[in-house]
Amino acid sequence: MTRVDDTFTLFISLVIEAFPFLLMGVLLSSALLVFVDEGQLIKRLPKHPVFGSLAGSCIGFMFPVCECGNVPVARRLLLQRMPISVAIGFLLAAPTINPIVIWSTWVAFRDQPELVGFRVLFSLMVAVVVACIFSVQKDSTVLLQPTLAKQMKYYAKESRPRATSASSGSNLLESGNFLLNQGQAVPLETIPQTTTAQASSGLSQRRFKPFLDNVTQELRELGGILVLGSAIAASIQSFTPRDVILSLGESPLTSITVMMIIGGLISICSTVDAFFALSFSASFTSSSLLAFLVFGPMIDLKSVGLLLSIFKARMVFYLFAIAAQLIFLLSLSHSYIIG
Repeated sequence: MTRVDDTFTLFISLVIEAFPFLLMGVLLSSALLVFVDEGQLIKRLPKHPVFGSLAGSCIGFMFPVCECGNVPVARRLLLQRMPISVAIGFLLAAPTINPIVIWSTWVAFRDQPELVGFRVLFSLMVAVVVACIFSVQKDSTVLLQPTLAKQMKYYAKESRPRATSASSGSNLLESGNFLLNQGQAVPLETIPQTTTAQASSGLSQRRFKPFLDNVTQELRELGGILVLGSAIAASIQSFTPRDVILSLGESPLTSITVMMIIGGLISICSTVDAFFALSFSASFTSSSLLAFLVFGPMIDLKSVGLLLSIFKARMVFYLFAIAAQLIFLLSLSHSYIIG
């Protein structure tokens, strides 16, 4: 029963740790719905794959969310026809390249400040390379889940009024100005305004109602995925002997591989993973710690489930496989060059 109790404790801690950041991402995503002109934002993004990837990787400074919170924001922007290179760059780099994570990493590794710089540099390099690879695909909808791809095509149409729920499918993350009324999308401009006071009140209601409905629907969908991923991660963490892990941290090859696996399985939020990595600093090389710090925020069990709400399973597999190889090679090069 001890391991079962430990597993349950770890599960609760993972959910409690990750949920606020998922909520932050959902709130940002819903705020984009009613307060941000997404079309203008996306028009200003570079169309070139390399510059678009760089721009997407740096959006984390605008939306400082971890790997739990960046998915709803990315889904929101993809609906508005964000270039796939920008979206992938954001998804891979934003959990690391944001002020909160940079600050927490510096606090944890004050004695090794170079790890902070290499973490940002490697994350940026991996995100840009992977994003450029997938930008070769001209029709990005073939990489996306059918439901999301269908919504993207639907919202690209300029016809008005927007269709009801029967034609649009799910109301989740619908784009533009609308209210959700018993599952039906209603254009805001069709709501009558009789007086100035009523118009002001109506404007507030028109902004708040879609915001609240979008938050509720996203939390219902993504929250369930987060709970499932946390349960799997807690089970693996609890039933894996720590002594076995520490015995593999002696050589560069095995230590980097083990720390990457730990980063993927443990699923610790990027805002606090530096403190977890610090506990292994006496047994593992700095290069393996760097591999953990770069790999974990990009690829973990929680993010797999969340990313499957955007991309097809094959796309997620290739995304992770390419990123994992790049991180391994960069970390191995760091171990031989820096030491």
